[in-house]
Amino acid sequence: MIPIEATGLRKSFGKVKALDGLDLNVPRGSVCALLGPNGAGKTTAVRILATLARPDAGTARVAGHDVVRQPRRVRELIGLAGQHAAVDDDLTGRENLFILGLMHHLGRTGAHTRADELLEQFGLSEAADRLVKTWSGGMRRRLDVVASLIVTPLVLFLDEPTTGLDPRSRADIWAAIRALAAEGTTIMLTTQYLDEADQLSDQIVIIDAGRVVAQGRPDELKDTLGSRIDVVVADPSDLPAAAAVVERLTSRTPRIEAGERRLSAPVAGRAAGGVVTLPELVRQLDAAGVAAEDVSLRRPTLDEVFLDRTGRGRARDEEVAA
Repeated sequence: MIPIEATGLRKSFGKVKALDGLDLNVPRGSVCALLGPNGAGKTTAVRILATLARPDAGTARVAGHDVVRQPRRVRELIGLAGQHAAVDDDLTGRENLFILGLMHHLGRTGAHTRADELLEQFGLSEAADRLVKTWSGGMRRRLDVVASLIVTPLVLFLDEPTTGLDPRSRADIWAAIRALAAEGTTIMLTTQYLDEADQLSDQIVIIDAGRVVAQGRPDELKDTLGSRIDVVVADPSDLPAAAAVVERLTSRTPRIEAGERRLSAPVAGRAAGGVVTLPELVRQLDAAGVAAEDVSLRRPTLDEVFLDRTGRGRARDEEVAA
C-alpha cells in the first residue's frame, strides 16, 4: 500500500486552474514537504487528499482508499491540521482534547490520559484549564496541531503547522513529526519555511501552477544546481569587474544582491567539469584589480532550488502559502 498517491489531479475555480495534472507518490513512514509559490495549488492538493474537496479529474488514494469513493474510510485513518485553528475557543484546552478523544473512541479514562500526555509534551499544561479564547495565537496554533495527534494516524496532513510559532514551539512540533514518522506515520506538510522542509523532509515536491516542477530528496535537488560561487567585494564600485570575472569562469551571469556588495553565480558551463577552483578565482579577481573580502564555493540552498524551479522573484518566493 502506498500511503499517498495521486495521478493527474485537476481542480479549477472558475477560470483559475488550481491543479493541472498533479502526480504524487509518498512512501510509508516518510515526511514529504509540498512547496510552491502563492497560488501554486498546495492547499488545494491537501484538501483533496484529506477529502475536503473533490477533484475535477484524476484519482487519489490515501491509506489505500479512494478519496472520492471512500471518503469516510479515509477520514478514519488520517489526521489533519489546517492553516486556521479548528479548536473551540469557548472550551479549555483540556476539554478540547478530551472531547476529541471521546470522538475517537478512547473512552473517558483514555481520553483524559491522552489529553494530559499531549498537553505536557507540547508545553501547554499550565494553560490547559483556561478557555482557549484567552490563549495567544501561537498557543492556539500549537493546540490545533496537537489535536490532530489525539490518535496516531496512518497519514497526517499538516498545512503550515509552525506558522507564527516561537522557536521552542517549532522545535516541539519538529520533534513530534520526526517521532511519528519513525513509528510509521506518513506525513505531508506544506510550509513557508524552507529550512523546515530541508530539516524534516525525506522528500520534497515543488509545485507551480498546479503541476510538479521538481521532486526528490533535499540533497538531490540541491545537487541539480551544482555548486555556487559567492564573492563579497570591499568596494561596491568593483562589482561590475567582479561580475565579469565570475561570468567568464562560470558562463553564467551572476546575481548581484540589491544594496549589498555580494554577487553569486552557479557553477555551470565549462565549470561543470570542475575547472573553477577558489585559487583560480582569487587570482583572476586580483588580476582585475578587485579587492575581495570573501570568496567561497558552496553548495546551493533549498531557497535557491525553489527560486530556480519556480522562476519567481525573491519577494514572491517568501509567500509560499497556497
